[in-house]
Amino acid sequence: MYITSRITRLAVFVLALGLLSLVQAAPAPASAADGSADAQFTRIYNTEWAWRTGHPAAGASAAAPDNSRLDDVGALSQQRRLDYWQHVLEQLDALDVTKLTAANRVNFEVYHAQISNLLADQKFKTWQMPFNSDSAFWSDVDYELGGDHLRRVGDYRKYLDRLSQIPAYFDQQIANMRLGLKRGFSVPREVLNGRDVSIAAVADLQDPTQSSFYTPFKHLPASIPADQAQTLQGQALQRIRDEVIPAYAKLLKFFRDEYVPQARTTLAAEAMPDGKAFYRQQVREYTTLNLKPGQIHQIGLEQVAKLHVQMLKAMKDTGFKGNFPAFLAFLRNDPRFYAKSPQELLDRSAWVAKEVDGQMSKFFGHLPRSRFTIEPVPADIAPYYTSGRGGPGVYLVNTYDLKSRPLYNMPALTLHESYPGHALQLELAAERHGQPAFRRNGYISAYGEGWGLYSEYLGNEMGIYKTPYQKFGYLTYQMWRACRLVVDTGIHHLGWTRQQAIDYLTVNTALSDREIANEVDRYISWPGQALSYELGYLKIRQLRSKAEQALGPKFDIRHFHDTVLSTGSVPLPVLEKRIDHFITDGGPEPDFGCDCSKAKDARGR
Repeated sequence: MYITSRITRLAVFVLALGLLSLVQAAPAPASAADGSADAQFTRIYNTEWAWRTGHPAAGASAAAPDNSRLDDVGALSQQRRLDYWQHVLEQLDALDVTKLTAANRVNFEVYHAQISNLLADQKFKTWQMPFNSDSAFWSDVDYELGGDHLRRVGDYRKYLDRLSQIPAYFDQQIANMRLGLKRGFSVPREVLNGRDVSIAAVADLQDPTQSSFYTPFKHLPASIPADQAQTLQGQALQRIRDEVIPAYAKLLKFFRDEYVPQARTTLAAEAMPDGKAFYRQQVREYTTLNLKPGQIHQIGLEQVAKLHVQMLKAMKDTGFKGNFPAFLAFLRNDPRFYAKSPQELLDRSAWVAKEVDGQMSKFFGHLPRSRFTIEPVPADIAPYYTSGRGGPGVYLVNTYDLKSRPLYNMPALTLHESYPGHALQLELAAERHGQPAFRRNGYISAYGEGWGLYSEYLGNEMGIYKTPYQKFGYLTYQMWRACRLVVDTGIHHLGWTRQQAIDYLTVNTALSDREIANEVDRYISWPGQALSYELGYLKIRQLRSKAEQALGPKFDIRHFHDTVLSTGSVPLPVLEKRIDHFITDGGPEPDFGCDCSKAKDARGR
């Protein structure tokens, strides 16, 4: 899974949010008089993107909102979102797609799916459940405030203004959650235990200067005069003490006294209002495929069976003499497989990342200018956070509870989250300046997570898995994603209990007990997202095999990888069409159309 920025909070997927700045104006309808189909389409997406993000764009007919403010997320604003995206979809459906250029036909497919998903979220009122076991608005608000980008006095004053908006913003979220509780649309009660820790981390603060909201004021730029700096620091302290902390305290009380007691006792997404349709939509959004839950469950069972055979062989290669359950117990309990300090875990991760560096030019022709760093997951979210998460700029490694972070898994985790996984893919996407912003800044889970899992597979060809235990770690990560197909559909379609899901992962993978519990809670509270990894991976593997067989000696692995990454984040059917063109054209090196540096190996090729 990826993160979107170098912050100490998680950022949720762009396509899943729908919590964006609003304006009253509806998009102007496109007509034949507006010019060519390409011009009409460009106007539609430029106008909508400007409206969605609050950033002005050329040709935008809707006035851009004040993006110095936190979002209005109240029920009335949510209805405006629904109406707006409905208008946009009607305009898209009225376009003659056959008259678009080839490039814009691809843009259209990506954009139409994006708008359809945003609209579906509004129709199902997902804004009434603004958190899950993985991410939450009260943690993400740090990111929304933009504390990493303060430079001038005016920037700090806007930040102070946003701090004052937190109480009203939280009040709207509380009102939204009450509406969700009233109709049975909530996070299941069974996965809420301990979820209030990150709220209490702020609500119980005695010293406002220890809050992450105060961090931007600890070291102000030298260009700001001392007297102004002192004034800004005093205002920040006052607003955190008198407005922010009380807002978190109010939210904490609501969470403990109302939300948890009234949360639904069922687990399945299909058990919620209009649940069967909701789960099917989640499956479509996160897989980009038209598969039924039962089909996905069967694919998962088949992959689990195949991987189990490979895991038995890897176990045998270690020299272990017992059976499979005994081997899993050995891996979970022998201290040789666990770091003795957080720094050791970070160091091991960095070593793998550097080993991968030495192999990149053999597998990729284009590398981004950006680079990533490695940091520990922040302490306030670490207990329920995943083992690692990567994105452009940072690879977060969870150093909490070291006995649940086996070292034999670190190579696969690092390949997925840093290079050649999320960090590489997202950095290259950001440099595709020739693509529309909705593609450059979008994230489609089936593509992104499929690429991350494929990156783990590449570790075999790169020579990263050097011991039988690391090979087993790679296979257990592969098994983990195959199990997700079984577990997610099991919970949300077949009515599995939480314990059934935990038992299934415990029997089939070498993940630690903590990792398994955290993962199962994520699947329960975030229906469908877990399906994207394996299905995206299988599609990329299938497309590579197709290209290798069709091109024979003309197949160049670097050209294939560059072609996959040159598309940016796209639905899997769009990626398949691109690879079909790649094959028809004879497997050429793609034109990235970006400001990317050309990677060369040691021989200058």
